[in-house]
Amino acid sequence: MRVEYDYVIVGAGSAGCVLANRLSADPDVTVALIEAGGPDDRLEIRMPVGFVKLFKTEYDWDFTTAKQAELAGRELYWPRGRMLGGSSSMNGQMWVRGHRADYDGWNVPGWSYDEVLPYFRRSERRAGPDRGGVYGTDGPVHISELRSPNPATERFLLACEELGIVRLDELNGPSNEGCSPTPVTQYRGRRWSSADAYLRPAVRRPNLTVLTSSHVRSVLIENGRAVGVAYGDGAVVRSRAEVVLAAGTVGSPHLLMLSGVGPADELRAEGVEPVHDLPEVGRNLQDHLASGIVLHCPRPITLAGADSLGNLLRFLVGRSGKLTSNVGEAVAFIRTSPDEPAPDIELIFAPGPFISHGLVPPPGHGLTIASILLQPESRGRISLNGQDVVIDPGYLTAEADVRRQVAGLRKAKELFATAALAPLAGPPMDPYWGAETEEELVRWIRERSETLYHPVGTCRMGEDDGSVVDPALRVRGIAGLRVADVSIMPVINRGHTHAPAIMIAERAADLIIADR
Repeated sequence: MRVEYDYVIVGAGSAGCVLANRLSADPDVTVALIEAGGPDDRLEIRMPVGFVKLFKTEYDWDFTTAKQAELAGRELYWPRGRMLGGSSSMNGQMWVRGHRADYDGWNVPGWSYDEVLPYFRRSERRAGPDRGGVYGTDGPVHISELRSPNPATERFLLACEELGIVRLDELNGPSNEGCSPTPVTQYRGRRWSSADAYLRPAVRRPNLTVLTSSHVRSVLIENGRAVGVAYGDGAVVRSRAEVVLAAGTVGSPHLLMLSGVGPADELRAEGVEPVHDLPEVGRNLQDHLASGIVLHCPRPITLAGADSLGNLLRFLVGRSGKLTSNVGEAVAFIRTSPDEPAPDIELIFAPGPFISHGLVPPPGHGLTIASILLQPESRGRISLNGQDVVIDPGYLTAEADVRRQVAGLRKAKELFATAALAPLAGPPMDPYWGAETEEELVRWIRERSETLYHPVGTCRMGEDDGSVVDPALRVRGIAGLRVADVSIMPVINRGHTHAPAIMIAERAADLIIADR
């Protein structure tokens, strides 16, 4: 194996697989892609509903946050993919770009909605009808509607229409305000990860080397320039052109700080010699917080018991049945006040009881409507404790976030009470105890909210000197080093984060190639 490459990419997740493909398309350059986890070879990865079986396994980083004062002092579980494909091999497969206002609101040259739209479209290949020509047609990411949607999902969409929520022809237009079945990254009923879309078509190229089970410990910086990375128990890979961090919102700032790039005084206090003082590394952490209403369902049609032998055979033989569900089968994006410029709450419908990340077996058939806080005003941070990472999301430290979540849960309860959904909505399912008043709803939010798995923002992009990366994603103060993942997002999008991760990496590849 060679030990020097033109480009060294850290992390084979949603963004890293894109970069490996696009950069290695030039046969005159050499690329190394380094991943801490192993191959994506378990059946549960291919099986859309199987992602919960990967939680807290060797395929999961299995992070835990610091205690959250505004969430009853709880430490929250944060799953993140640790395998080829990263979290795209372990997510809910929801391809939801967000709203035009998200990207225009970043106010960063080159990253407005109209400027990033071609990168979304470059990646996309839509199966079935594309009403309005929203999607790309020949990209590597297969996007489809669910193969076997649950009958309760259509009832949810009818319930939304009862309440005046417009049904969208396509969710991924410039505005996502309204309701829709969820577009999913699936191909013929199975998950289609970033590794499927980008890495497998490129992996046989002689100029691309993929190293798995290789945990990068630091970026090597000499005379103000990144020249490679150290991984494992002291192995080194060097770069002639650039090191690109695509290790995610936790991993990328963690690596920068371990390498001496970050808030200098804090690094010294943790035993790391500063190389470049960059105070915002690790700051600006944002995440989508989810609070759910879970009710018993009187009809045995939900995803409870979906892992039966019959359903397994349907999946293995015909790629159909309940095991093709992504769990979050439909969504509604709403504004809780006319003063909101765009949706501030997402309602996700799951035709099954989704309790404690699916790690707790449900007591029977049930339905879930979760309220998702789309653009939290709260901010958190990633920091060091010695060599270890500390995750403090700062959930609900802004009071407006609580108000919006209460409004979202009220709307969820209204949906359950509609003529369309009420016949399937039974009594509360434990642990939900039927919170009704504002005080009770606030208590429920604080005691039971969980992550929706969308952390962003810890290597903020901007034109100002305080930002971690510039608009070309170059780390300020260190030559030959970029970050290309959702950690660069200045503000979280009103959608889900897999699609923006792909878009960011597609654009990053163009920026890197242009500099070369």
